Amino acid sequence: MKVERLAIPDVILVTPPRFSDNRGFFSETYNATRMHDAGIELPFVQDNQSLSRQKGVVRGLHCQLAPYEQGKLVRVTQGAIWDVAVDARTGSPTYGKWVAAELSAENWSQLWVPPGFLHGFVTLEEDTVVQYKCTSLYDKASERAVIWNCPELKIDWPVSEADAVLSDKDLIAPHFSEAKGWFPYEK
Repeated sequence: MKVERLAIPDVILVTPPRFSDNRGFFSETYNATRMHDAGIELPFVQDNQSLSRQKGVVRGLHCQLAPYEQGKLVRVTQGAIWDVAVDARTGSPTYGKWVAAELSAENWSQLWVPPGFLHGFVTLEEDTVVQYKCTSLYDKASERAVIWNCPELKIDWPVSEADAVLSDKDLIAPHFSEAKGWFPYEK
């Protein structure tokens, strides 16, 4: 398994190997021991899947507050996304910084987004299927969001505001300044 720590070292890009032959391929997409060795140590308790019919669908930036904060291991099984993680841990040396990676069915990479981070993505292809493992169950009362194109964050999204397709809820999400204090930074 290839492991790459991004510019924010707590965010990890992992790419499991695929073994191909004339029938297709086989891949072990999750192995607790290998993930632990890569620095992904929290247990997963919920799997989610989304289908986005259009290119340019933006989902995020989302998180959940304690005690339901979620780490997410994100992968794409059909299509492609540009996946973003924003450090929302107050006091962190990378607070308010973001990293992104392209995840696709083709490159087979997965992104580990730890608890304390906002998470969002934009679809790069039609009919994109995203699957992610979560370290905590969904809790509506703990759910929070930050507007995807917040000028405070300066995320360089590969979609224009005119072409972005968002849910009603994501369209009215607050700015990042509202997130201060959502997550403490622990070394």
